[in-house]
Amino acid sequence: MANIILYALALVLFQIWLIPMLLKLNHLPYLLSNRDQAIEVSPMTERVQRAATNLQESLPAFLTICLLAIISSKDLVVLGTAWLLLRVIYLLCYTFGILYVRSLVWIGSVVVMILMALGLA
Repeated sequence: MANIILYALALVLFQIWLIPMLLKLNHLPYLLSNRDQAIEVSPMTERVQRAATNLQESLPAFLTICLLAIISSKDLVVLGTAWLLLRVIYLLCYTFGILYVRSLVWIGSVVVMILMALGLA
């Protein structure tokens, strides 16, 4: 389960920091500044930022469930892996503007997290 936590944190680093930075490389002076002024970004960059916000909203619950699974010696690795894969698919769907599928994937990730929580009982 500890590996799942590390993979989730790697996803956070990748999704919240690396991808947005790469999408803004054409704004290098902005990236090196205090960022006092907003810059105009592409719709794709805005979608990546919204997906990152969504990840930040669900991550505390996911990490809490993972830590409780470790403490209680419950094996939730398969479900944790499924959640991570769904979050990667969600990021791809959101980034490339794939409607409806994105919402279904998000619902799937919530269901998996609920199943993880139920697995603690």
